Amino acid sequence: MRTHYCAEVNEEHIGQVVTVAGWVSSRRDHGGLIFIDLRDKDEVIQLVCDPADNVEAHKIAEDVRDQYVLVATGTMRARGEGLENPKLKTGKVEMVVDKLVIENRSKPMPFDLNDEKVNEEIKLKYRYLELRTQKSYDIFKLRSKATIATRNALDELDFLEVETPIITKSTPEGARDYLVPSRVHGGEFYALPQSPQLFKQLLMVGGFDRYFQIAKCFRDEDLRADRQPEFTQIDVEMSFCDQEDVIKVAEKLISNVFSACGFDIPTTFNRMTYSEAMENYGSDKPDMRYDLAMVDVIDIFERCDNEIFSSIAKSPKKNRIKALKVPKGDEIFSKRQMKGFEEYVRKFGASGLGYFQMKEDGLKGPLAKFFTEEDIQAIVDRCELEVGDAVFFGAGDKKLVWDYMGRFRIYLAEIMDIIPKDTFEFLWVMDFPMFEVEDGRVKALHHPFTQPKSLDYEDIEEIESIAYDIVLNGTELGGGSIRIHKEEMQAEIFKLLGIDEEEAQEKFGFLLDALKFGAPPHGGFALGLDRLIMLMTGSSSIREVIAFPKTQKAQCLLTQAPSPVDAEQLKDLSLRIRQQTPTA
Repeated sequence: MRTHYCAEVNEEHIGQVVTVAGWVSSRRDHGGLIFIDLRDKDEVIQLVCDPADNVEAHKIAEDVRDQYVLVATGTMRARGEGLENPKLKTGKVEMVVDKLVIENRSKPMPFDLNDEKVNEEIKLKYRYLELRTQKSYDIFKLRSKATIATRNALDELDFLEVETPIITKSTPEGARDYLVPSRVHGGEFYALPQSPQLFKQLLMVGGFDRYFQIAKCFRDEDLRADRQPEFTQIDVEMSFCDQEDVIKVAEKLISNVFSACGFDIPTTFNRMTYSEAMENYGSDKPDMRYDLAMVDVIDIFERCDNEIFSSIAKSPKKNRIKALKVPKGDEIFSKRQMKGFEEYVRKFGASGLGYFQMKEDGLKGPLAKFFTEEDIQAIVDRCELEVGDAVFFGAGDKKLVWDYMGRFRIYLAEIMDIIPKDTFEFLWVMDFPMFEVEDGRVKALHHPFTQPKSLDYEDIEEIESIAYDIVLNGTELGGGSIRIHKEEMQAEIFKLLGIDEEEAQEKFGFLLDALKFGAPPHGGFALGLDRLIMLMTGSSSIREVIAFPKTQKAQCLLTQAPSPVDAEQLKDLSLRIRQQTPTA
């Protein structure tokens, strides 16, 4: 007799003898009758063990406990009137058990599988138990659908799936590499790939004009809710294309994936330049589910009598003074809260936070005395203030102001609870700077293989790249660029990054050599699959959507990795562990 999934059993089976298998979700002894809820991956079926029907099955049921693995055979019948469970697909039927087999017993659970508040470390230590929950199963069922839909969508667009190496050469790509020592070549190392970037460009040189891969990537970086040491990305590259071609493919892919998973989203997404995103929202990944845009008021503050503000305003290229209007904020926030907001932004380097309140008789606040009536009205008009509104001001170095005012915008939206739930708001952020300068050192903002729009410049930070990020609900879902396909331009970019010819040849020689052999124009994008599933399922962390994740300290509590290895293994790899000097 075939063993059925619990979800397969319904009213059509009434009167039939069937067999089901699964785990015990709960057991209830009603003084003679024993009821067992048996659960598998999809559903729960109620088993009834009655000594009047089968003494042996009832005796076995007396020993059953939660999470035991059972195989039950019996006759299906309709539940009594008023006893149906409308929450279950199987809620109109139950099984009268004729035969009950305990396939395996279970120790008491180390935590309640249905308790969302259980310490995460305990859940990760017993991750295989948490995977038994319906919530976990639904997440991975959706992840599977998304992965299949990805392959189907790209196959329809004539993309070829190609696997690239997992152990490769260490190359500087922003984060630290995970290194793999070589036994055969003592003292030398492979690296786990941070992305398949170089290999997918080589595939374009090789004439594979449309490539994709659901690729494993590895980065040894500080972790947070949307980062893991190993993660999965949907990697796509294409030849003879421009930015619009790439965006069209990405939107088609995302639309198909969401549709396959039961979500209705637009087939084209809004766009915004990097400059607009930073100036208006203080972030290159703004959450567009709500407004709260910043307004530039540096020209008005230049005329005020406050020396701090006016001196900042005299350098509008380097500095910013941004206003953030909160509709009805004066009615929502107490004076104590208003002052407390200053403590919040100070955590991110702000020296202070000014504010006004729009009252019936005009704009009021500690800063009002520094402005003329004309400039007060200019602030009201610029910020479009109405009675009851509050407006906050951040001033200083532009990057610092962007950062703390962008964070403040999100903070206000969260405490005001104005962020819509169950909404997907996509945004393309375009025209990123090619470079950023930190401590006098020039770095590629994305990666050094991104094509610049032009290399005619006065300020290196003003060079724009043909790069684009796709943002979903304030999270960077992925991004890409048109790549450099000419060896001369790539060499020039390395030069600007301070990478001399010898270093470039040592680290990227294989790519530079390939570009000399008729490399086609090409570009692509990558989407974080884990982040995508996290957002689709409303999960709070990508750890929830990875089957066996690591902690924020990059540890696997289940397997206790990383762990020491024996001396013989180290000897084979020509390695020796240096003893740490104890600190006083």
